[in-house]
Amino acid sequence: MASIPDFTQTEMWTVQRTLEERYGSPMSPELAESELRLDPHSSELTVCPTLYWQDGKAHFVIVKVGEGRYRCQFFYSVRHHYGTGIDEYDDLAECTVTLLQVQADHEANSRAEEQSNS
Repeated sequence: MASIPDFTQTEMWTVQRTLEERYGSPMSPELAESELRLDPHSSELTVCPTLYWQDGKAHFVIVKVGEGRYRCQFFYSVRHHYGTGIDEYDDLAECTVTLLQVQADHEANSRAEEQSNS
């Protein structure tokens, strides 16, 4: 399988601007790599460029799985991983905004649940 191209400067800018809008200050995600099974019917792992950042206890990743194709998730620990309900995006801005919104909704729901159990 051909290698996946790295994030471009435009893609990096898109994510950085979205994070800046969310957090109110500049934030630069770290470049990393992830090994994923791109085909669920294959055991082959593919090294994919990844953007990673953390906010509080939440960790976020956006993984580039092809030209103009992205997957994302946030997590709190090895056991607590969450997605957006969409397997793959073809619009990086939509991917980033949806990831941030789902995580914010998750935090709000968790706080509300804690308060109702008190």
